[in-house]
Amino acid sequence: MKAFTDSDTADEAVRATCDDASTCKRFATSKGYWSDPFIQYFVRSPGERKAPEINRGYYARVHGMNHLLDAFLRKTECNCQVVNLGAGLDTTFWRLQGKNMMPKKYFEVDFSMIVARKIHNIKTKPPLSKQLIETHSTDSLLFDGHSLDSDRYCIIGADLRDLAGLEEKLKKFQLNTELPTLFMSECVLVYMTPDHSSNLVHWIAETFHTAMFVNYEQVNMADRFGQVMVENLQRRQCTLAGVEVCRTLDTQKERFLSNGWENADALDMMTVYSILPQDDIARMERLEFLDEKELLQQLLQHYCICWASKDKLRLGLAQLAF
Repeated sequence: MKAFTDSDTADEAVRATCDDASTCKRFATSKGYWSDPFIQYFVRSPGERKAPEINRGYYARVHGMNHLLDAFLRKTECNCQVVNLGAGLDTTFWRLQGKNMMPKKYFEVDFSMIVARKIHNIKTKPPLSKQLIETHSTDSLLFDGHSLDSDRYCIIGADLRDLAGLEEKLKKFQLNTELPTLFMSECVLVYMTPDHSSNLVHWIAETFHTAMFVNYEQVNMADRFGQVMVENLQRRQCTLAGVEVCRTLDTQKERFLSNGWENADALDMMTVYSILPQDDIARMERLEFLDEKELLQQLLQHYCICWASKDKLRLGLAQLAF
């Protein structure tokens, strides 16, 4: 199998989606949708106004992913690892540290170019580096252009389609295959071919005996609304190579069930939105008036969270849900 490189021009538009997500999250937090005191150190300005349905969609995305991540950390009593695939400029490490919910080690993987930017920001912004140093007990803190490694936090530049390279780097930075491990990804697998994403989730299932995978991305993409989403992205030279897996909630679950995972479940984001804590939903909905409820509903019906588990240690991972 061909190992892709960062220089492939087809990947440039995919890397740009990192900035899209970060600026959307920055704007939504500036409006008070949720609190993230650290995102300002990665995205300086909230930028231009985003539509209320976009802000609400990101609120559901962030709270949905955090719900399953926090449930996993509680279930394992933090005696676990977390691997954030295609992490971009995500700030989860700082959130978990602030809540005293750190796993044994938190790993992030992304393209080398994005990793280099993130490491530069951490190095040059004391509020970020201070938190890192506080969780580090030895003098072996490693900072270089394309990787960061400390006792509790590791950032690796790698291509998820090159499994041999990915495995080598994770081993180098002491990923422990015997520990319960949560893998998470947000709008990452959809940019890989179905073969590449299947190989990735199969490799994880083969390598870890007790694990969970939480994936956020598009769903119900066979209808007209889904086709328009695909066309809009194609106009930006951004191809959804894995859109075939995004046809239905069942195709999302099948990717895991056919690749070695014991259990899989999936909900569209409209359903997630309806079962998140309603008092906070009510607070959030007061922030901005939304006159087109149908558009929000359509948007949320075209994204989902799919989660899968295998549980040799019998921790009860299959019970984790919304």
